[in-house]
Amino acid sequence: MNHRRPLRAATAACILAATATLTACGGDDPDAGTNGVGKLTPEKIQTRSRTAAESAQTVRLHGTVAAGDNRYTLDMRLKPDGGSGSVAAEGTTFQVLRVGEQLFLKADAGFWSHDSHGDDAAAGKLAGKYVKVPKGDPAYQRFSGFTDKDTLLGSLLTLHGAVTTDGRHEQAGVRTVRITGDEGAGGSLDVSLEGTPYPLRLERAGSAGTIGFSDWNKDFTLAQPPKDDTLDYGGQLPTS
Repeated sequence: MNHRRPLRAATAACILAATATLTACGGDDPDAGTNGVGKLTPEKIQTRSRTAAESAQTVRLHGTVAAGDNRYTLDMRLKPDGGSGSVAAEGTTFQVLRVGEQLFLKADAGFWSHDSHGDDAAAGKLAGKYVKVPKGDPAYQRFSGFTDKDTLLGSLLTLHGAVTTDGRHEQAGVRTVRITGDEGAGGSLDVSLEGTPYPLRLERAGSAGTIGFSDWNKDFTLAQPPKDDTLDYGGQLPTS
């Protein structure tokens, strides 16, 4: 009887050692503790991330987008019924705000001088105000797209060519799985391996910009600007 206790203790120690060894070996599993999307095919990863993005109520989108000859720097917070934030292009920055169907632009005199062909009087009137954009104005369609969650995500979350997986990565401390189109030439997308598989970073095809996605489903206030800070131009806005 006296010899059994040391024997049992030794057996227990061996079992613990074996368990620790197995655990250590399993520690190299890149999907351990993740949401499991890394085990899916690249096509399914892309589908899951797009579905997650479309289902989210809010998102912050920030980075650069090239469209035609223009390159825009965006920092926008978006909801299904509008959005707000800043857009920079051609050396000027302006604020965009849409609440429902009401669209407003806010910029300095330099922005409006450019758009009004040097009309300082018009520029001074518009500068520093949230200028209401008439829905029939050509500027409405051009600028409202920056505040449209579905339009922006639908156009951005696209990879071109055959989609493949490009390993595990990390964005802002969050583990991701990366998928690429046409071996990277068609763009790349980092998808979160933690929690909901939201898109976190996109490199667009053809060096057409890099976009970060954050604050998924984090609510923010979206309201029309104060009346004393708003100007209804009353007609078609100056164009360039």
